Amino acid sequence: MSEPEALEWSTDDCTIQRTVEAIGDRWSLIVLRELFAGIRRFDQMTVRTEIPRQVLTARLARFTELGIARRVPYQEPGQRTRSEYRLTDKGLDLYPVLLAMSAWGDRYAAPADGPPITWVHRGCGAELTQEVECADGHRLAGTREISGRPGPGARRRTA
Repeated sequence: MSEPEALEWSTDDCTIQRTVEAIGDRWSLIVLRELFAGIRRFDQMTVRTEIPRQVLTARLARFTELGIARRVPYQEPGQRTRSEYRLTDKGLDLYPVLLAMSAWGDRYAAPADGPPITWVHRGCGAELTQEVECADGHRLAGTREISGRPGPGARRRTA
């Protein structure tokens, strides 16, 4: 059996690894879920997620540092100024990642009576589907039609 070609290439600059480092832990994904749901305030997130306050503080700070979210000041009457968190364009670009995770969960981890949320197009109300399409417009029938190849940033492995 021959060795997979991928073994010839370094993973030092892997963008999947960098993405996992930015958002790949449990609580980061839950915070993203909340931000996508329009939950922007710290105290609201603690109610819905039961995330420890220190952990939430750290995740929100990290998202701000990475440019995934930005802090926006707000003030309730008679209260001190606080911050809410809003997704930046960089953060909004993570929506397909969460939708793919939701689709996988709907298929393999949903309760017996079905998924707790369905994703719909705001414009018409139809449920979303996810499809993969190549740059030439071919819709792929399944993931077995996908393969990777070295890109412009690829580097050969060194022993």
